Amino acid sequence: MNDTLLARSADALFWLARYVERAEDLARILDVNDTFSRDRTGGQNWLSIVQLHAEEEAFFARHSIASAANVLGFYVVDPTNPSSIASAARAARENARTLRPLISTEMWVQLNMFHTRMAALGPADLAPGRLSPLFAWIKEACQLHTGITEGTFYRDQGWYFYQLGRYLERADQTTRLLDIKYHVLLPDPRDHGSPIDVSQWNALLRSAAGYHAYRRLHATGITPRQVAGFLLLNRRFPRSVYLCVREAELLLAELKARYGLRRGNEAAEQLDGLRALLSGVGIGEILVQGLHEFLDLVQQRLNLLGEALGTGFFGYAPRPAAEPSSPFPVSPSGPPAPVQ
Repeated sequence: MNDTLLARSADALFWLARYVERAEDLARILDVNDTFSRDRTGGQNWLSIVQLHAEEEAFFARHSIASAANVLGFYVVDPTNPSSIASAARAARENARTLRPLISTEMWVQLNMFHTRMAALGPADLAPGRLSPLFAWIKEACQLHTGITEGTFYRDQGWYFYQLGRYLERADQTTRLLDIKYHVLLPDPRDHGSPIDVSQWNALLRSAAGYHAYRRLHATGITPRQVAGFLLLNRRFPRSVYLCVREAELLLAELKARYGLRRGNEAAEQLDGLRALLSGVGIGEILVQGLHEFLDLVQQRLNLLGEALGTGFFGYAPRPAAEPSSPFPVSPSGPPAPVQ
């Protein structure tokens, strides 16, 4: 890299954005699960939150059952759980500390306030009557950080790495949310045309902040097929997997061109292949071939992309990894398709 931005600073900016995005997404999912999502027995399906993050082993090492209190404590305030919101706030603040000469005072102060309040939370703050205001504050704090960063962060190489981290994390969270929730709500793939509990699918869309955007596109009703297609392939919704990948691809191409960077070719190829995969298949074919298999493939590609960015820009040691195979056709490589 050029000496205008050290690799460790690029790495810290990338992860700062990822941790803030992760905290917001998790707060949104927990809030919606508490407010809207009910399983068929009338109880809240808190185990799906643990499954969403593939942390059954770590969770059940601490707790015997996936009750509301246990899951909320584990994912909101537990400092020993690296996936908790409190841990994400701490990690974001620590990355910001290493970046103090590069970020604005407003960014630093706001992240400090976010971390301090999260660190002070305890079990009493997770009482039922306090949850909705707490999650609203967490989401607003993360959105405030995004707004402050947009308005104050200098547009050099660091800006690109920050944005790449945000889009990569968002795409990953959307695939995980859709993978778990889709199969909790519709365990048999043959049921995707059957009558559904609309409130459950409202909850899934709200977890991704996509309910109102979805209703603009599909005003007459909600179907599992349309929800999956919207969250995966829509080209205008900010949290769809396709749009996140497309934005990341454009960011990396502009970064390399503007600063004459020779590194990052592998990451560019990974993004090109992932965008081509998402462009070359429709939701009908995905459901026939298997939604879980497709999402698993996308998550593998996102992991490879993160590793390629790490080795290309952040000084990570390369790790040999097999390219994931795919039963899905891929459209020819080329520039991203225009937004429709």
